[in-house]
Amino acid sequence: MLELRWPDGEASSFYSPSTVVYEFLKPGDKLSIAELEKKGLAALSEASERVRARYGFACTRTDEEALKLRKRVALYSSTETVEVQGSSN
Repeated sequence: MLELRWPDGEASSFYSPSTVVYEFLKPGDKLSIAELEKKGLAALSEASERVRARYGFACTRTDEEALKLRKRVALYSSTETVEVQGSSN
């Protein structure tokens, strides 16, 4: 689980059932809202497919996380910056 620091200073967690998320988002990255949305959704899709390949079904938690991400990014301008921080565990 990564922590995201939003333009308004708030922090939230970004959950993925797979470490594949680290191929898309790395602690220390500073991304525009648009980049975060693109990379975050791609990471969640890949994670869900890895779960499907291993267990035979997609991960519904990634769908929930994608919805949460879409709602959050809608609060900001696409050019504002988000910082990816280390694990929030």
